[in-house]
Amino acid sequence: MTSPAADPAAGPAGTVITSVTGPAGSAGTAGASSVASIPLTSVFVRLKLSLLRNGLKGSSKRKAAYFSTLAFALIVGFFVTLGLALLHGNAHAGTVVVLLAAVLALGWAFMPLFFPAGDETLDPSRLVMLPLRPRPLVRALLASSLVGIGPLFTLCLAVGSVLAVARGAAGAVAAVVAAPLLVLGCVTLARAMATANVRLLTSRKGRDLAVLSGLLIAVGGQLANFASQSLFQAGGLASLEPVEAVVRWLPPATAVGMVDSASEGAYGVAAAQLALTLAAVAGPLWFWERSLTKLMVTPDGSTITAARPMKDRGAGGLWSLLPGGRTGATMQRTLRYAVRDPKTKAAWVTALAIGLIIPVFNALQGTGSVYLGCFGAGMLGMQMYNQFGQDTSAFWMVAQTISSTHDAYVELRARAAALALVTVPYTVLVTVITAAVIGDWSALPAATGLALALLGSMLCTGALASARFPYSIPSDGAFKNVAPGQGGLAWAGIFAGLLVSAVISAPVIALTIWLQVGDHQGISWIVLPLGVVWGLLAAWAGLRLAAPKVARQLPEILWAVSKG
Repeated sequence: MTSPAADPAAGPAGTVITSVTGPAGSAGTAGASSVASIPLTSVFVRLKLSLLRNGLKGSSKRKAAYFSTLAFALIVGFFVTLGLALLHGNAHAGTVVVLLAAVLALGWAFMPLFFPAGDETLDPSRLVMLPLRPRPLVRALLASSLVGIGPLFTLCLAVGSVLAVARGAAGAVAAVVAAPLLVLGCVTLARAMATANVRLLTSRKGRDLAVLSGLLIAVGGQLANFASQSLFQAGGLASLEPVEAVVRWLPPATAVGMVDSASEGAYGVAAAQLALTLAAVAGPLWFWERSLTKLMVTPDGSTITAARPMKDRGAGGLWSLLPGGRTGATMQRTLRYAVRDPKTKAAWVTALAIGLIIPVFNALQGTGSVYLGCFGAGMLGMQMYNQFGQDTSAFWMVAQTISSTHDAYVELRARAAALALVTVPYTVLVTVITAAVIGDWSALPAATGLALALLGSMLCTGALASARFPYSIPSDGAFKNVAPGQGGLAWAGIFAGLLVSAVISAPVIALTIWLQVGDHQGISWIVLPLGVVWGLLAAWAGLRLAAPKVARQLPEILWAVSKG
């Protein structure tokens, strides 16, 4: 356990973070004095460079990825800086750069929560055994944080932003001060957030956040697209001026606002914005130092034995509503995977979010259709593909319980039922919401029936793909969903399954089109019961065809899903 030792000469800010628990004065004081004499800032900068250099050794893929990212960041940074500089003199230049600074700060604040593995120095608890003072450690970590592609790209944006609004001698002086302050404020904010949440970042919940970052990007992209279209319809950048008037007083965007104010001759306003910017840098630094001290002198909760007895979570509650026997147990296991396993959870949450966003956002933009509700069914239907790959090497326990084609059929049927338990009400909900936004209630029965027919077809092809094209899902890496050498299997299963699903659903699709084109809206409701029956028959046929393949090739499936 670590413990703080007081330094009389330094006061509270000079607390020594040390792992020496003996009496003050002897070895502990000597060790602290020797370490304190080392220039930590240069040591940590060299350590960061060594980590970057050593991380590229022995891996051509890492080198290619790093240098391509560096080249991309430099090229994009150059052109963005040039574009921002060309805004100089534009009436809306201040609005653009102030809002850009705010978005940049938000990105720096929350990205460490979703990409904790991107910087190996984000976890200061690795230094817990070293007798280091908090304040020098903060300075050293801050200096090392300024080394990397992210700070370089941020500096490019900061330079372009201040060039866009700097005018006259006062503006030039303010720009020289504002650009480094903006970068420093972003990096300090990121470090303070990462240190305060380091226990989260190193836990299973933190890994879940990293995996779900793809969902954040996808949802953010849709929101940005929708916002940009609404912005241009509402009068362009002029409609953002009230927002910019507020944001320019929110640090660290105040750094860019200070340059604009100084250029306009409002020196009092510029001085107030400079004070806010400095306070926004000093505040996170103080919070970072306190969080760092608390983190490094507090024992990790994982080392404390839990005194409470384990609860029986398998029986009772909603689980008691599931069928008995193998079917209920398999359904429960599948649903627990969707909640607990990071990769499975990411796939489910992404499918649920994108399946709702695409039809609803298109409907809000006036370009949607009730039949886009099929998109949600298709996104969740794809979760049926590679069912055994989700088990990874633990599939051997499932294989032990399959001794006949009937066992394989019950296993596949239970997995499909667990998926349908979520997908069927979700599909109906998405279709109803889309119809409500558009106001086209007459097409709701046909759209729902078509979506359910497509879902049944995808359960059919998903079961067949799981039996014929199983592949391993690596447990490491947030964005690696296929083991090396199995990419062809994954793509073959997905694309073949989607194509065959469309062919299976073709009669229902043709009937729906005929009813729409032939102006038979009055009887279009018939697609709903027909789609339900068609989907059930398709799913049943797919499970029956896949079961013998699974029962015969259990060793081959286990070998295929154990590569990750």
